[in-house]
Amino acid sequence: MKTLAEAPSLNAIQAASGVSLNFVDLGGLISKILPYIYGVVGLLLLIYLVLGGLQLMMSGGDPKAIASAQTKITNAVIGFVIALLSGGLVVILGKILGIDVLSTKIF
Repeated sequence: MKTLAEAPSLNAIQAASGVSLNFVDLGGLISKILPYIYGVVGLLLLIYLVLGGLQLMMSGGDPKAIASAQTKITNAVIGFVIALLSGGLVVILGKILGIDVLSTKIF
C-alpha cells in the first residue's frame, strides 16, 4: 500500500489522462463547483416556492391541502437557509485555512 507521499500528484494524473481540470488542489475544486451548486439551490428554491404557492391557491379551503402547501413552502425556506449557512461556513473555513473560495466566476 502506498503512502500519501508516494501517491501521484493531481497534475501527474491530469497529464496522464489528457484531461485538464484547471485546478490543482481541493480549494480549486471547491471554487469551481460551489457557484453551480448555489445556482441549483436557488433554482430549486424557486420551483418549490412556486409549487407550494400554486398548491396553496388551489387548495380550495381544504385544511389538509393548505397544511401540505405550507409545509412545502416552509421546507423550501428552511433548505435555503441551510444552504446559505453552509455557504457562509465554507467561506469562513476558507478564510481560516487560507483557501480562496468563490473566486471563480461562472460567466
